[in-house]
Amino acid sequence: MIQTLLCRRRAAAVQRLTSVFVIVAVSLCLLIVSRAEDPTPSKWVAPAAQAQKTNPVAANAASIDAGRKIYMQRCAKCHGEKGEGDGPDAKELNLHPAKFTASSVHDESDGALYWKISVGKKGMPDFAKRLSPNDRWNVINFVRTLGGH
Repeated sequence: MIQTLLCRRRAAAVQRLTSVFVIVAVSLCLLIVSRAEDPTPSKWVAPAAQAQKTNPVAANAASIDAGRKIYMQRCAKCHGEKGEGDGPDAKELNLHPAKFTASSVHDESDGALYWKISVGKKGMPDFAKRLSPNDRWNVINFVRTLGGH
């Protein structure tokens, strides 16, 4: 009889412990999932040393035209032809690329934009090995013409 009582108590204790373990495990899973789907992504900030770089390419008609051609080939699919962040690939891949018409982008330094184009970020390829430095600066010169800023 005492042995049966002890077995029941152990079984009840194991059941409580199992329930606590399941609750903790489920809570951790929900926390991980909610962090992975955070709807408020952190701001993408270039390192200060990179942001201080100045554009060595003059923003003349030739540079802007060269940048426009590259942009239309490499960037418009996500950022949109007018820089509104509404390109067909962005919609298909459920990405939220920068709107180059936004004042927040125009407030960024050329160096910051150059760094971002060079290193890329989740969904955006790094263009350091795909475009020459001059091509990247030309794209920045073109992007500066978008949105009437």
